[in-house]
Amino acid sequence: MEQLRKFFKTVTKPYTVFECTVSAAAIAASLLLMPLTAMLLTDEMKWSPFDFIAAWILFFSAGLTYKLIARKMENKTYKAAVGLAAATALFLVWSNLAVGLIGNEDNPANWMYIGVLAIGFLGSIIARLQPKGMAKVLFIMALSHALIAAIALIARLDIAPESSVVEILGVNGFFAVLWVGSALLFWNAAQEQKTLENGTA
Repeated sequence: MEQLRKFFKTVTKPYTVFECTVSAAAIAASLLLMPLTAMLLTDEMKWSPFDFIAAWILFFSAGLTYKLIARKMENKTYKAAVGLAAATALFLVWSNLAVGLIGNEDNPANWMYIGVLAIGFLGSIIARLQPKGMAKVLFIMALSHALIAAIALIARLDIAPESSVVEILGVNGFFAVLWVGSALLFWNAAQEQKTLENGTA
């Protein structure tokens, strides 16, 4: 049983950057089978080659980010935090490109969400991906959605046909909750790491 567990761990955890890249690319390609199947079954699903390329890039980027960060960490809570953060970032970009979070996808106000991702990217570098620092970064990202919602309402962007006060608050609140969820997981991972270090000291 122990040998089976070790074998499963070996084949399911990529150790090199090349393995991570190939795995992320394969998973991204397999996910595209869903919209491809939908196109074959219904006329309501109409994707261009560009749509498939853009979707693959998004899936691949999110998957590779998760694998490269999580592969060096044995802590399952940390991996869950990275997974939730990567999935939230993917969903944020996807929905913003597809329909737009404020108004429609052509509304320049949606460029503000690039700032949220920039905070995450730069914050991760500053925090060196350490769980306690990452928790703070994710909390700041959540707060940035409150700032975006406030700016949108002050600028009266809620009067656009595609948006309303409820929609702006609801969408930003939804993403804020996801970032906070990831932050709490990172915080718990930091506490587990601290407990482990104290136990081995």
